[in-house]
Amino acid sequence: MKFKSCLSAIALMVVALPLHAANEPQAGAIVRKETNVTPQADFKPGNLTDIMPSLDAPKEPKEQEIFFSADEMETDEANAIIIARGNVVVTRGSMELVCDELWYDQKRDVIVAEGNAILTEADGSVLYTDKITLSERMKRADVNKVKVIMRDESRIWADTFVKKVSDNKQMRNASYTACDICQGKSPLWRIDARKVNYDAEGQNINYNDAVLRVKNIPVFYTPFLSHPSPEVKRRSGLLMTSMGSTSYTGQYIQPTYFWNVSDQTDLILSPYFTTDRGIVWGGQYRQYFYNGEITARGTYLEDDGKDYENVDYKNFSRPEKRGNLFLSARYELNDYWLANLDWNYVSDVFYLKDMDLDGRDDPWLTSKLSFERFEGRDYATIEGYYYKLTSYSLRASNNAEYQSRMKNLPTVAPYMEYEHISDANEYGAYFKTNISSASVYRETDEESQRVTMINSWELPYTSNYGEQYKFVASVKSDLYYVDDYMYNANDDYDGTLARVFPQLGVEWRLPFVRATETSRQILEPVVVAVLAPENDNDIEKIPNADSADVEFDDTNILSLDRYAGYDRNDDGSRISYGLNWSSYGNILGRTSAFIAQSYQFSSNSSFMDVINGDADNSRFSDYVGRVYASPNKYLDLNYRYRLDRDDFDLKYSELGAKVGSDIFNVYTSYIYLQPNQNSYYKASERKELYLSFNSKLTKDWSVSIYDRIDLTDNGGSLEHGGQLIYEDECLRLAFVAKKYNYDDPTLDDDYEWSVNFFLKTLGGMGSK
Repeated sequence: MKFKSCLSAIALMVVALPLHAANEPQAGAIVRKETNVTPQADFKPGNLTDIMPSLDAPKEPKEQEIFFSADEMETDEANAIIIARGNVVVTRGSMELVCDELWYDQKRDVIVAEGNAILTEADGSVLYTDKITLSERMKRADVNKVKVIMRDESRIWADTFVKKVSDNKQMRNASYTACDICQGKSPLWRIDARKVNYDAEGQNINYNDAVLRVKNIPVFYTPFLSHPSPEVKRRSGLLMTSMGSTSYTGQYIQPTYFWNVSDQTDLILSPYFTTDRGIVWGGQYRQYFYNGEITARGTYLEDDGKDYENVDYKNFSRPEKRGNLFLSARYELNDYWLANLDWNYVSDVFYLKDMDLDGRDDPWLTSKLSFERFEGRDYATIEGYYYKLTSYSLRASNNAEYQSRMKNLPTVAPYMEYEHISDANEYGAYFKTNISSASVYRETDEESQRVTMINSWELPYTSNYGEQYKFVASVKSDLYYVDDYMYNANDDYDGTLARVFPQLGVEWRLPFVRATETSRQILEPVVVAVLAPENDNDIEKIPNADSADVEFDDTNILSLDRYAGYDRNDDGSRISYGLNWSSYGNILGRTSAFIAQSYQFSSNSSFMDVINGDADNSRFSDYVGRVYASPNKYLDLNYRYRLDRDDFDLKYSELGAKVGSDIFNVYTSYIYLQPNQNSYYKASERKELYLSFNSKLTKDWSVSIYDRIDLTDNGGSLEHGGQLIYEDECLRLAFVAKKYNYDDPTLDDDYEWSVNFFLKTLGGMGSK
């Protein structure tokens, strides 16, 4: 007998799984229910013991139910066949099948779906075809002419597709790509294979007779290829190989192996096999803990020096055993204490530059161990520092000065600091306490121990007229023990010294605002007055370990203490005054400017003596300021400067600007520093220009060229090069060329070329 009905609403049918023999339908039977009836899974049984399994009986996994819905349904009860048409939806757990028409053979447990069939699997992949056959409670699928979009949006299409009960999948004459596909066009790249197997247990996708095609052109063949399936987060195995050439290593190839030691630990082995330096061993180790992590990476090689035989390299010698190790660790000891370690080692000053590694342009490497405590308004730290000079240019130009500074580099251990800020009282005033201690050692046998305490009181206040005040009173107390400190030749100091340095300060601001419908401008005069005694800082007795790098610019001219550290006091009374202006709106966009100057009431100031020289007794400082302008999206400019107080000559100038759009823009940066022999580093004149032209040629193609130029006498190009990049949703391809103009005669002065490409989901390879 046949039964047929057309429903305006969706008709539900449930294929129920066995619950108990007493209410179990016959195999293959259909349990039909009206849409307003509670599903069987929600029925409350009359007798709980009837459906409760014996406690002694083994528990079998419960099968998931299969649900049907459609606009039209037809049943053949004699042959146990169901036919559904129109918006057919079949679900089993997180699996869903959508099609135009469906036949379900209950006796053989076979579902045949036709017409725009879409199968969404539990792992998130979606299968598209015209006809699909499902069996064994939808655990097996057989398809011809199929397309699959995987969870990571990569695509596979094949002539045949078989999904087995084990969830393994097998495809014949298949193609794979991570690129978007436009109708009638081939993807940018794809992998064609005679056979593709998906190993559900091993979570691998394996290809037989695979061909990589770019724009439908075959470029690479391999009889076997395997990569993890999209659900794999991490897995041991080979990563893409890098290859290339540098002036130091020659030609090289760098295979990379990732070892997934555990879910919290991994190891990357990435040796270089080079033509000029043999094997350069390299790798990285990472481990994650519940409360922290550790990372170590480094390289090692043995240099026989054979390329230096005809070179005068007294300033360019390399050791036979060379390498580097960068170690970082972080661990939360408890809710308040945090431990950090940064340990950086390199065998010689040239190594990072030779191998083009991180830190190659840094003047020194800093190693640090610290324990920090955070609690409310309290902060405490215990630290230790070790430094290694890696200034390539200093080592190449002045080996004697380099060796002198190497011996003078400090080792600081321990360095301790504690800071407490009290709650504000009813007037807004609060107290701040800072305690600091440092022990400094040098190879020259000089050492010093310092204990410093700064007690300060601060009160911010805003008047009824909008004036903003800040009152500060502080007392700094120092206690030093010094051994073998030599300020002048043949005149050293040993002993204990104490000093007390009080300061009073007040800051005043009064913002004036002019607002219109399209813009707002703010003009704000600022005055900072500081009252403090004159103090020679006892420079003959107290070494300067933390205040040697002195800068006078727009960032510190209004500060109470313009020194960076504790060893020097910013003595003498002074007044600093400046003007802030800013505009926001449609006319000037976001634009601001600041200029300031300082007047010293005494003719002797340790800070200004370092900046201007001991012979300059002027009480007025130079002018310092900055300008920022971003009136529209085509201009972004930041300029900082320092002008001579008498003739307005530039003493310091720093410019960074980007002009243009993504289609074409120019970026330039310029820095100028006057020679300063009064500073610790005895800086020479510096004029350096960086200029780059950048263009986004199309949606995917971009190009840029750059040049870094030394504008001083006998200067010239320091570095120049360019790159051409293609990047879309599935591929990144970069061509890079650059040239370093070294002073080092042991390095070739040729261009370095590199080509890098990256295939989404598969990885990449290239040179560096």
